[in-house]
Order: sequence, then C-alpha cells, then structure tokens
Amino acid sequence: METQVYGALGQPGVGFIMAIVVGALAGWIAEKVTNADMGFFSNILMGIIGGVVGNFLARQLGMMVYGFWANLVSAIVGAVIIIWAYRAIRGRS
Repeated sequence: METQVYGALGQPGVGFIMAIVVGALAGWIAEKVTNADMGFFSNILMGIIGGVVGNFLARQLGMMVYGFWANLVSAIVGAVIIIWAYRAIRGRS
C-alpha cells in the first residue's frame, strides 16, 4: 500500500499556492500553444486540471514528476490534451 501523501497537483511538495502558480503558467502556455481564447481564471483552472491529468498520465507511463519545472511541463501537456479533447467533442477548430 502506498503511504505517500500527494499535494494539490498529485505530487508531493506541491501546495495550494504553488498549484495556482503552476496552473496559471501552464494554462497560459497551453492557451498560446493551442490558439485558444480563454480568460485569466480559465487559464488557472485549465492549468490545474491539466496538472492533474498530466501527472496521472506520467504515473501511468511509469514516470514520476518532481519539482517546479517537471510539474509545469506535465501541466502544460495535460492542459493541451484537455483543450484538444474539448475541441474534438465540441467540433471546434
């Protein structure tokens, strides 16, 4: 049984404030990469959800994500996947 306690983004050492900072950066970068038009709070929300998705996918691939930069990259990847999936479901380009 795993006894590690995970933080806000699903990784140890990432607290609530850092999740918002990483989420804001990741959401903004994902917005620019996908040419989406989202607001500030949507960027934060998309980045936080993207961080959870990205870290989940990394764990499924056997990779552990630690540190600011690794969490940022996984959050960007997760946010881009979420934006892409949303567009695929809604039929938008």
